[in-house]
Amino acid sequence: MQLEQTFPADAVADLVRRALDEDLGPQHLDVTTLATIPAQQERTAHVVARADGVVAGLAVVAEATQQVAVLIGLPAPEVALLSADGDRVTRGAVLAVVTGRTQVILVAERTLLNVLSRLSGVATHTRRWADALEGTGATVPDTRKTTPGMRHLEKYAVRAGGGTNKRMGLYDVAMVKDNHKLAAGSVAAAYAAVRASYPAVEVEVEVTVEAPLAAPSPTYSASPMSNVHDSPSPKVIGVCADRLATQEPFWMAPSQGASFCFGIVSDPVANVAIAFSF
Repeated sequence: MQLEQTFPADAVADLVRRALDEDLGPQHLDVTTLATIPAQQERTAHVVARADGVVAGLAVVAEATQQVAVLIGLPAPEVALLSADGDRVTRGAVLAVVTGRTQVILVAERTLLNVLSRLSGVATHTRRWADALEGTGATVPDTRKTTPGMRHLEKYAVRAGGGTNKRMGLYDVAMVKDNHKLAAGSVAAAYAAVRASYPAVEVEVEVTVEAPLAAPSPTYSASPMSNVHDSPSPKVIGVCADRLATQEPFWMAPSQGASFCFGIVSDPVANVAIAFSF
């Protein structure tokens, strides 16, 4: 699978470096492996999928083994990747083959498996939702609720699973929530304040949609804005989708580039897909 954006190599190099520092301590020691395995011994290891899913983060295999090789003063193993990020894999599939010094392979093993498993888990979960929404016109955006220190990598894994990145952090997209609305006095005032201070930044507004959705709020005359609805019902999603499809003004004029994002915390994904189809 060809991903639209490249793997965040700097992020994985930094994460592996910190993980190895935690694991090996200040002297970079695996006392058991270094004591029991001869430095010249060579073996071949296979990275094998333990469950069906979508793989992401395969570059960590080479990154971890190379960093370990430097730390313990041995040659880096050869790494052959048999899958690509974004590929669907089945239980038992060999994802990579690592050939080289046994000490290097064993010392790097847990770090590379931890990172690869985490990213593949994110990609696999994202793919379940993306598959269910296929053909509906909806996409699966992520959040900034990521594991500390792994944001770029986990957002990459979302893309590998067929999802999209909504915002990277607090700096690149403004999201007006309840606290901002209360502090500013209204949604309109909060939006205007953000637009005045940071005119080039995309603005998202989180709204609470009550039952009948009878009267839309006045539209805003502004540059593109997104509306984020937290945990709505499929019925509410259907109403929003209908208005978006028919160009009916809803919080802002769709001709100005409005979009809608729904936070679904349970798993009624089939119902959501049907409700959003247009």
